[in-house]
Amino acid sequence: MPKPLRMSRASTWVAAWAVLCVAGIAATAALNAFPAPDPQTEKPVSAECAEYIADIEAQLAKAKVEGNDDGVLGFTRIGVGANDCSDEVLDHFSGDR
Repeated sequence: MPKPLRMSRASTWVAAWAVLCVAGIAATAALNAFPAPDPQTEKPVSAECAEYIADIEAQLAKAKVEGNDDGVLGFTRIGVGANDCSDEVLDHFSGDR
């Protein structure tokens, strides 16, 4: 009866590496087969918040024209019964960070 061939350690590692490579390629192909999720559309902003955001943009543009574009702009807004537009402002200007 012939003796079975034994694999050396190096060939065992090469075989394991090849199996992992094939599994990685298969997983990548499976992930690429699914379409990417649709990007989030912008949430509707109230008219008051849209006006507030436009005011902030105007102040930023004015500061840039005057040469005060150091990245710091301070302002306050006082209004009775005014909507809290902090989330809308952060969403609008989050790309500028």
